[in-house]
Amino acid sequence: MKLSNYKRLWAVLIVGVLALLLEFAFKQPFWSQLLVTVIGSLIAILMTIDMIKTLRSGKFGVDLLAITAVIATLSIGEYWAALIVLLMLTGGDALEDYAANKANSDLQSLLEKSPTVANQIINGKIKQINIEKVAVGDTLIIRPGEVFPVDGTIVDGITSVNESSLTGEAKPVDKTVGDEVMSGSVNGDTSVTITATQLAKDSQYQNIIRLVKQAESQPARFVRMADRYAIPFTIVSYIIAGTAWYLSGDPVRFAEVLVVASPCPLILAAPIALVAGMSRSSRSGIIVKTGTTIEKLAQVKSFAFDKTGTITMGNLEVVKISPESGISKEQLLIWAASTESQSSHILARSLVKVAGKDLLKVTNVTEKTGAGVEATIGADKIRVGKADFVTSSKIAKVSGTTIYVSKNANYVGSITFEDQPRPEAKVTMEDLHQLGVRDIMMISGDQKEIATQIANDVGIDKVFAESLPEDKINVLKKIPNEKRPVAMVGDGVNDAPSLVTADVGIAMGAHGATAASESADAVILKDDLTRIPVAVRISRRTMRIARESVLIGIFVCIVLMLIASFGVIPAIIGALLQEVVDTITILTALRARHG
Repeated sequence: MKLSNYKRLWAVLIVGVLALLLEFAFKQPFWSQLLVTVIGSLIAILMTIDMIKTLRSGKFGVDLLAITAVIATLSIGEYWAALIVLLMLTGGDALEDYAANKANSDLQSLLEKSPTVANQIINGKIKQINIEKVAVGDTLIIRPGEVFPVDGTIVDGITSVNESSLTGEAKPVDKTVGDEVMSGSVNGDTSVTITATQLAKDSQYQNIIRLVKQAESQPARFVRMADRYAIPFTIVSYIIAGTAWYLSGDPVRFAEVLVVASPCPLILAAPIALVAGMSRSSRSGIIVKTGTTIEKLAQVKSFAFDKTGTITMGNLEVVKISPESGISKEQLLIWAASTESQSSHILARSLVKVAGKDLLKVTNVTEKTGAGVEATIGADKIRVGKADFVTSSKIAKVSGTTIYVSKNANYVGSITFEDQPRPEAKVTMEDLHQLGVRDIMMISGDQKEIATQIANDVGIDKVFAESLPEDKINVLKKIPNEKRPVAMVGDGVNDAPSLVTADVGIAMGAHGATAASESADAVILKDDLTRIPVAVRISRRTMRIARESVLIGIFVCIVLMLIASFGVIPAIIGALLQEVVDTITILTALRARHG
């Protein structure tokens, strides 16, 4: 909050009380007028200094009207009207600070909940240490109701975890041994032991806090939307006021018009609505870094998606087991999974998961990078990998991601994998189409056949397959202006350049893709694609409310100016009416925080 705005407001309030006492209690109108004139002039000088600073920064503000209104009313002796205008201006600034702080409270709650200590288990004893001293591999105990201090994996215990501050999902998530937990989530009713997988500075919660601080430190271009209306609004106001003075021959008319031409609605509407919209996004599990991002998201015409981990689950699953004659599917799977059981390859993990616990004992395991794995099972030598690795015989290649298996150099079958689309991917694309997004594309490094199949399954319009990171950038750069702004959605380190290149970069940040998150303009905190159309809807509603609030303020001010130009609104009544307009503007803009 700006303390200077509150000091000015208190100064005006104190002067107002003293002026009322002097005029009505002590019957000293001269001293009452002198007090208001002196203090009012001082505040007008301060406002002039602020206006000059604004002009020097390259922006045309709307304070000129307010300063003119104060000077004009003081000049014609309408000191009570001048006092009300001053109260309106200083009160408006204070209300703007309060409303922005209120709207921003959801983002600030992240900072307040940031853990500072962790309970480390050393030789069976618990020691409380500073969170910055936690190392990867440390064993930590998390008691009921405590916040997980770092990202980790549960090694002992079963619990329910509240991840609402991270994902916006209110329902607790059940966690057991082997499950990952994110820093910042709250433990349930039972203690659990975890192994730290990230340092505190690299954990999900600290990453989100960095994003929030970045959001707060970057001013939004559209917050200055009022300045785009400032010049025409100021000119129109002076024309109406000058014409009223000229036609009536009465300088009082000039003051009466400018009193109701106060720019407070113009100043307050946009920033309050945008900060409120950012707050609303935060409560939906979406961190939007700037008001500019909200503006662009509201106008977005095209979407580009990465495939692996964004459109798909990022986990290759067994979809087809094709044994040769005389071999059962179960036998082929067990041979392959047992052979691959000591490999760290993603396909090996998928095989072992499908096979379950029925693995055979293997010996003499050797792995040839980029080719496959060889192992001995009983008296048989099993090879799993590429076709030319497992056998010298010529075998028919299978399309897609496939591994081949041989027993004693004889080909015995193949196993095919697919990265399955997210269950919500199809409905997300339908939702975006309904929102008027006509061009949805997928940019993937995968084979064209695989990428096209997944795109068709979920309803994506265009596919750019076999794309390297630099290819993704070129695709985004070549999108024509009529299809912009374009938003890029990704989750991996290789997506970071694309997120920067797009007009709006959106990171799927649930699993701490730090490089992607820090490069993005917005971060989806929950692994849920449906949050993307939600973000678009919130942005559109926020922009609509921002514009409505500004235009309502302008319309009401112009109507009041035209009425005042006929001399039917005394300056003091006009000043009071303007207070009502300010209140309506603030309440209208704050609607963006809800809904």
